[in-house]
Amino acid sequence: MTVFNASPDLQGARFNDVDLRGSRFTDCVLSDVVMRGVDAQGIDIDDPWLLREGALLVNGIDVVPFVRAELLRRFPGRAGMRATDPESLRGAWAAVEQAWESTLARVAAMPVETVEVSVDGEWSFSQTLRHLVLATDIWLRRAILGIEAPFHPLGLPNDGFAEAGYDTSVLALGVPEYPEVLKARAGRVVMVREFLAGLEPDKLGEVTRNPWNPDRSESTLSCLHVILSEEWEHLRFAVRDLDALEKRV
Repeated sequence: MTVFNASPDLQGARFNDVDLRGSRFTDCVLSDVVMRGVDAQGIDIDDPWLLREGALLVNGIDVVPFVRAELLRRFPGRAGMRATDPESLRGAWAAVEQAWESTLARVAAMPVETVEVSVDGEWSFSQTLRHLVLATDIWLRRAILGIEAPFHPLGLPNDGFAEAGYDTSVLALGVPEYPEVLKARAGRVVMVREFLAGLEPDKLGEVTRNPWNPDRSESTLSCLHVILSEEWEHLRFAVRDLDALEKRV
């Protein structure tokens, strides 16, 4: 199997009469890729950014509106991701909390080892919850509240954490017990809920620095949008993988 890592530059490459069956593209930029006369049966595309802007044409038809509508049907409350006033933001958070509570109940009814199982190399359910702990720490505690040491030790970062200058030694090593993960996650959920409970309209436009790139500015509202997006997208990932695990039984 040939592996192309970050170093090869394949921009503008042409693949003619090539068999790419079973190939996997992870963290790749495929914008403006053109495919003609291809056999695309069984293709599985996951692009969280596609629904915010852009188009995906299949046989000349933009399928993004259909995908968006289906996601809204499957995940009631998801439309609140872009709420713009405090009351709507509180409603949006209540909806995502309820969605996660249902998923947590689903997991609790599955075999105990489910929480640590990875599907196709993706984060396990427990790891997903840990990442959401870190997302809250980054976007609420660090960006909005300005806390200098915002990180819970059980938070799970992505690859850009160290690159952004954050000290990885503040995070725990190994695989924590699931009840401890649930406790950390529940605490962060309450923090967001309590922040939104006291949020006033004039605070939404307050400017802060992007926690990943200090040269960029963010508003309180844009930070809250990131938090909501993280919650809904990772819920979607988790449900997708739980569905796959149930099919294995």
